[in-house]
Amino acid sequence: MSAANPERGEAALRVGGATVVLRPSFAALVAAEGELGPLFALVERAAAGGLSLGEMVGLFWHCLHDAPAGLTRAQLGEAVVLGGLSRATPVLRVLLGQILAGR
Repeated sequence: MSAANPERGEAALRVGGATVVLRPSFAALVAAEGELGPLFALVERAAAGGLSLGEMVGLFWHCLHDAPAGLTRAQLGEAVVLGGLSRATPVLRVLLGQILAGR
């Protein structure tokens, strides 16, 4: 698995024994928006402290790049919970920054 490339707006997250790369590509963000609603509203909820754990995991799920075979969304969610919000928040910040700023 490749390491996250900050020049692409990527972020890394530990899931089980592996590090997964999250890449906010156009296709990923369109899929996330289809499920979670307008991205600007998602950013506003996050800024106000109103982003739910499910929304965070949903955004992460859609932004997964070259995920390990067999990884499920439930496993990703459990990894976020096990790692705690202190580990997930910097990843979320990178993705939200890319939503607002682009590359």
